[in-house]
Amino acid sequence: MSLGAGIVVAAPASGAGKTIITIGLQRALRDRGLRIQGAKCGPDYLDPAFHEVATGRPSINLDGFAMDGPLLRGLAAQAASESDLVIAEGAMGLFDGAQADGRSGASADVARLLGWPVLLVVDARAAAQSVAAVAHGCATFPGAPPIAGFIVNRVASVRHAAMVEEGFARAGLPLLGMVGAEKTMEMPSRHLGLVQARETGELDSRIASIADHVGSQCDLDAIVKAAAPAKDAACQPATIRPPGQRIAVARDSAFSFFYPHLAQWWRAAGAELCFFSPLADEAPPADCDACWLPGGYPELHAGRIATNARFLSGLRAFAADHPVHGECGGYMVLGRSLEDADGVVHAMAGLLPVETSFAKRRMTLGYRKATLREDTRFASAGQLLLGHEFHYATILAGEGIPLADMADAQGHALPPAGHRNGDVTGSFFHLIA
Repeated sequence: MSLGAGIVVAAPASGAGKTIITIGLQRALRDRGLRIQGAKCGPDYLDPAFHEVATGRPSINLDGFAMDGPLLRGLAAQAASESDLVIAEGAMGLFDGAQADGRSGASADVARLLGWPVLLVVDARAAAQSVAAVAHGCATFPGAPPIAGFIVNRVASVRHAAMVEEGFARAGLPLLGMVGAEKTMEMPSRHLGLVQARETGELDSRIASIADHVGSQCDLDAIVKAAAPAKDAACQPATIRPPGQRIAVARDSAFSFFYPHLAQWWRAAGAELCFFSPLADEAPPADCDACWLPGGYPELHAGRIATNARFLSGLRAFAADHPVHGECGGYMVLGRSLEDADGVVHAMAGLLPVETSFAKRRMTLGYRKATLREDTRFASAGQLLLGHEFHYATILAGEGIPLADMADAQGHALPPAGHRNGDVTGSFFHLIA
């Protein structure tokens, strides 16, 4: 198998602008005629959607905590075999992430496991020569992966750039780009991160402008040359079985958090995915034998969902004799009601005995280990499932049968989570592997 190369774009901390730099590099190199594949090191739905627009290819997730080494290398090798260069975006700071049971979600450890060097984006706001000191610290920190070079972001002026360059020359570090602070380098955001790619106006032209800005101020030839070949690894079989032969999957602005590797696994196992839009008042196709409601932003569309009678009645009819599962936002829609940020309560499908609220906000974030109490179509009772939670909703009322026993990344017990009502199941847990 002929493998392409890979590189990981990371940063010392969140907020350094690595997503914008990543999509700028992806589009700039795609414009040079390279087949660019995007990837995200960690549990994230929003950034990969921007990668897809920048590259023209669906992005993938490479999660060092939820995926074991062979699975991670297999997914990376497959992606590399179908492209010239994989440009993967790290999560949080370079060394940040859950670590337990010999697994690590840190971007540094994902890069080392895959054998891909890191291109470190360092924010130059409120610093000059000291930017190089931060870069030097990341490069020499114990367990650091090979650093291909550095891109300094948000450089304010020519004088600022000269001072930054002086610091890197003193430290003897490879400076592969200095990107000026410009309005074109900004994207709108909301409570879970960037506003979704599908909701961002004129996104393709925005990314084209970002690519022009990044490409003209970075050494693209040096970045391509610094990438390392992917390690040859066999593609791994599905670890999560498809819940049916024909699976109805909700997909629109309210239900968009669905991992591409799940679709890949299920199709490889012979399943067919049939997408439908609850926001367009579409019901699950009647000829499907299972329904999957992903997470997303139903709280922003709760009023519309509540009045989409065809969707809700069709979902209830489908659930009468077919399995239905909801993750996070999908779970809330399967419940009795959803209170939006303004305190307005909207009736939902009523298939699970839970009432949720977005008005009483509380952030829940972290990896989770779930053990199902009973068999489902996609996993067996007692099987350890790895995934994450990231939401601001709270449960106002809920009774009945929990779906799973839960623990955090380190194995500390958490309260049971989710609900089951016959073959209808759901929880705030996003399944990864």
